[in-house]
Amino acid sequence: MLTTPAAVPLTPSVHAEGVSNDEFRAAMSRLTAGVVLVTAHEPALAPGGPAGEDVGMTATAFMSVSLDPPLVLVSLREGSRMDDLLDEQPLWGVSVLSESQRHIAGRFSMKGRISDRLLFEDIPYVRGEATGTLLMGGALATLECRTEQRIPAGDHTLVIGRVLTAHVPSADGGPLAYFKGRYRQLG
Repeated sequence: MLTTPAAVPLTPSVHAEGVSNDEFRAAMSRLTAGVVLVTAHEPALAPGGPAGEDVGMTATAFMSVSLDPPLVLVSLREGSRMDDLLDEQPLWGVSVLSESQRHIAGRFSMKGRISDRLLFEDIPYVRGEATGTLLMGGALATLECRTEQRIPAGDHTLVIGRVLTAHVPSADGGPLAYFKGRYRQLG
């Protein structure tokens, strides 16, 4: 008598360690993270050609690394526009978003979005003195950075930057947080 093997449920993207992408994503969604906007300026392709473009990306994987020297780290999806840009352009900025800037976080996290030039159009900002990158008005804090090290890490690149300037332009409001896949306010 022939026996048929019992149906084995397939778990999508199970890694050798036994955890699936969905299980890992669900567990990590329980970690509350601050929300920042990372910005950089893409230079003109050729002298005398069209001007370069300002680029922005929402990030929740951002942290301080060292006080002396002042270093921060941002995790970028490998091959993303920001990853490619920061591979060529070492200067970038970070705006720590306030709870009233949820619309900025959402705008710069959209997939298949329109030109970044249009996304910056109605948002108050200043150009950083050290990097020329856009820093958001109303942010709780702003940093200007220069890449010190890039570390491949799975499907991401960890970019460590030396902080060139740090300002606290606004003490009003609380931070924008990210928890369980949604932007939230503390309190």
